[in-house]
Amino acid sequence: MPSPRPAPVQLVIVGSVGLDTIETPAAKRTDVLGGSASYACAAASFFTRAGMVGVVGTDFGEDYFGIYRGFGFDLEGLQIREGRTFRWSGVYEANMDNRRTLSTELNVFAEFMPELPRHYRSAPFLFLANIAPALQLRVLDQLRRPRFVAADTMDLWINVALADLKKVIRRIDLLTLNESEARHLTGERALIKAARKLLGWGPKHILIKKGEHGAVLFSRRSTFLMPAYPLEEVHDPTGAGDTFAGGFMGHLAAGGQVNETALRRAMLVGSVVASFNVEAFSLDRLRKLKPRELARRVKEFKAMLRV
Repeated sequence: MPSPRPAPVQLVIVGSVGLDTIETPAAKRTDVLGGSASYACAAASFFTRAGMVGVVGTDFGEDYFGIYRGFGFDLEGLQIREGRTFRWSGVYEANMDNRRTLSTELNVFAEFMPELPRHYRSAPFLFLANIAPALQLRVLDQLRRPRFVAADTMDLWINVALADLKKVIRRIDLLTLNESEARHLTGERALIKAARKLLGWGPKHILIKKGEHGAVLFSRRSTFLMPAYPLEEVHDPTGAGDTFAGGFMGHLAAGGQVNETALRRAMLVGSVVASFNVEAFSLDRLRKLKPRELARRVKEFKAMLRV
């Protein structure tokens, strides 16, 4: 009897896959699985079937593939190229907010050209994690009328690829970036003014990340604030933003609806998934996370926000 076909990919996630060396005040871990695509796909997997688009080198061990298979997302879009996988190392200060990059080795990621498998191209939801805007545009050209597209960016692309970044912004539904990036991109000090300017460039929604203080969703007719889930301890904040984005997009894809209510609920769930992620290094906490734990914390968080 043939094995059942896997569920179709509802969410495509394009980003980096890396091996990180991370030092915090409490511990140091070497060559742990990281990268925006890793965190976002792992978070999304609790809600929907995601497809990963990224690149790794021939040094990417079977143990790492085993971690991915444990989450159950589709790996057909993950390229394997001769050479070394992208590597990053950094040290966090005692407050766990500030970090210092020690080294960045792009390796095979330097030549990454995203190519979507055929069955990814009709996926209704797409998250473009933080990669060069030219690559984000390449992915957008391969999609067949997606229902909802979100994209992330960073200061580097604002500085060196602004024209392409503006092309991306015109073609997406939601742009996510942090406070300093929003100010840098628009030249506006007040976040409300920055968001209003960005909305004028084309997207329907702007999601500004505020770190431990949560996030703000700006739409043309509304503004919505979502705090971060409060924690007693943070062990490794690496990937928190990508985990939030993956949970956010995964929850949207699972529901299939895109409206203000759905977006706000997705923000709440994304915040909760991110809160689990920072409780351990790399994907260690998400690997152990049970659906009932996630549901319980979502319920607790809703109670905290009730007025």
